[in-house]
Amino acid sequence: MEYFAIIIGAIFVNNIVLAQFLGICPFLGVSNKVETSMGMGAAVTFVMAISSVVVYLIQYHILVPLEIQYMQTIVFILVIASLVQMVEIMLKKLSPALYQALGIFLPLITTNCAVLGVAIILVQKEYSLLESVVFSVSSAVGFSLALVLFAGLRERLDFEDVPKAMKGVPIALVTAGILAMAFMGFSGLV
Repeated sequence: MEYFAIIIGAIFVNNIVLAQFLGICPFLGVSNKVETSMGMGAAVTFVMAISSVVVYLIQYHILVPLEIQYMQTIVFILVIASLVQMVEIMLKKLSPALYQALGIFLPLITTNCAVLGVAIILVQKEYSLLESVVFSVSSAVGFSLALVLFAGLRERLDFEDVPKAMKGVPIALVTAGILAMAFMGFSGLV
C-alpha cells in the first residue's frame, strides 16, 4: 500500500510540474506536439529512473560515510549531466528525428530542475532504494503526463478561434494555469 501511495502521490497529487512547479522550461518549450512531448517524457523518465539509483548509492555509500553531504547538489548535477549525455548519444543514433525535434531541450534536461528536484527529494524523504526508484519513475510519469496533456491542449488550441491578443504564449500560459488547478483537485487523495 505504501508504494501505491507513492505512485499516486507523485503522479497526481504532488505532480512535479503542475503542483511543485519544477521543470517548467521543458513543459512550455517542448509541448507544441504530442509526439515530441512523449519523446521528452521518455527521455526524462529514463534519466530520472537511472539517476535515482545512482544518487541513492552515491548518497548512502559515499557522501554520508565520508560526511560530505554538502557536496550532494554538485554530485547530483554531475550524475544527471552524464546520464543526459548518454541519452543524447543514444537518441542521435537510434531516433534522429526525435533527436532533431527535441533540439536544445534535450541537453537542457541536465539543468531541468525537476530531475534535480526529484534527486534531492529522494534524499530528504530518506526513501529506500526501491522507494526511490518507484518515486522517481512515478514523478517522471507525472511529468510526462503533464507534458502530453498540455501538448494535446496546445494542438487543439491551434484550431480554435482564439482572440488575436491571446494567441500563442498567452493562451498557453492560461491553459497551463487551468491544468495546474485541475491537478490541485487531487490534493486530498493522499
